[in-house]
Amino acid sequence: MSDQMLNLVVRKRQQQGEGVVVLELIDPTGALLPVFEAGAHIDVHLQSGLVRQYSLCGNPAERSVYRLGVLKDPASRGGSLAVHEQLHEGQMLGASFPRNLFPLSVGASRSILFGGGIGITPMVAMAYALQAAHSPFELHYCASSRTRSAFLDELKTADFSDYVHTHFSDEEQQQKLDLPAVLGQPQDGVHLYVCGPAGFMDWIITNALEAGYPESQVHREYFQMEVDSSGAGFEVVASRSGKTVLVEQGQTIVEALATVGIRIEVSCEQGVCGTCLCDVLEGEPDHRDVYLTDDERAANDQILVCCSRAKSKKLVLDV
Repeated sequence: MSDQMLNLVVRKRQQQGEGVVVLELIDPTGALLPVFEAGAHIDVHLQSGLVRQYSLCGNPAERSVYRLGVLKDPASRGGSLAVHEQLHEGQMLGASFPRNLFPLSVGASRSILFGGGIGITPMVAMAYALQAAHSPFELHYCASSRTRSAFLDELKTADFSDYVHTHFSDEEQQQKLDLPAVLGQPQDGVHLYVCGPAGFMDWIITNALEAGYPESQVHREYFQMEVDSSGAGFEVVASRSGKTVLVEQGQTIVEALATVGIRIEVSCEQGVCGTCLCDVLEGEPDHRDVYLTDDERAANDQILVCCSRAKSKKLVLDV
């Protein structure tokens, strides 16, 4: 990830659906923005000092603007509320260069996209990219209600509208997602992509794996997770300073290290973004994030200290 920052300005702000604001961000000088791939996000730096990750939901071929869709979440830890209150047309903000933890699979023969609620945002960019590449796909947009959903007019009129299917919980049964029928029989080259609330994602992923889809063909991006800090306490040694601290039950490693003066940069605080990733020099982590891959977890040489804990009695970290 680049340490460089982008200075952007809100060109347009639009309410789309109940509680969803769609923002268009541009360079204030009119310069082209860095290229991004479908599935990418940017870190948005808010006036309150919060840093939050939001998927880029525009057309990756459009270089003059970045677009975000942000739900005003009643359970927000401040990020979405700050976006809704602070980011109005003309407002300047800082943002990271785009980075992609949720890329499309190169060479897929067909892609099935599942967006639950505001999890539709990365799927919109994916649809544009797949259409441009003439790669077969279908997009399933699931939400509680049509009135709470963004991007509906755009998806209805897009060149790829024939491949878009909407499913609303409060409408007739026949339009609801028939997941077994959509998944069908797994085939080589067919890849699934899912983003949305954890329960929705778990439903899609569990059914896909039970249907026989290999893990390598099921791609996911969580945007919110509950942090589980339960479990016995353990010792953490910060190798650079030699300081040792006990991480109590119900306490995160980040919180424990802060008590001895060691500050770790955090952002999402839910094991989603990877900002607090640290190297493990000794001990066995208890991985509770959704950022690391299965292979990276198995290597046991990295840990997200905002949420993960230890299986061993001691962890030595390169901090």
